[in-house]
Amino acid sequence: MEDYSKSSHAIYRCEYHFVWVPKYRYHVLVNDIRPRLKEILVELCEWLDITIIEGAICSDHVHMYLSVPPKHSPSHVMKILKGKSAERLRHEFSELSKKYWGMHIWARGYFVSTVGINSETIKKYVREQAENQIKEAQLRLWRDDSE
Repeated sequence: MEDYSKSSHAIYRCEYHFVWVPKYRYHVLVNDIRPRLKEILVELCEWLDITIIEGAICSDHVHMYLSVPPKHSPSHVMKILKGKSAERLRHEFSELSKKYWGMHIWARGYFVSTVGINSETIKKYVREQAENQIKEAQLRLWRDDSE
């Protein structure tokens, strides 16, 4: 159970791999923008109670491997991370306003994939639970018969 997180009402392991890109796939995540974006993303994840497992900011895309509480959907996480980071970066770096004349730094959409226990492990666990229950029932019957 050490790989699982706990909240007041749930024990969970909800891990996602997210990837998103700047609009037009421009190589703008460089120089002072890269470390500032990292600070912003760390701050936003802390605010949302999200754990950053791994992350990489490349010049033209962002990868994040996150453990997300079940109260947040992947779309909500992306809405916050992309929206708030774009707002702050536009405000702090005037060169982005020149490159992106609109309100958007990030391209529409994103990639998300669940990460976690593979399906064979889950199938095995479920099968074993059913088998264990049958064994327990048989053991109880055997005990009842011997009394």
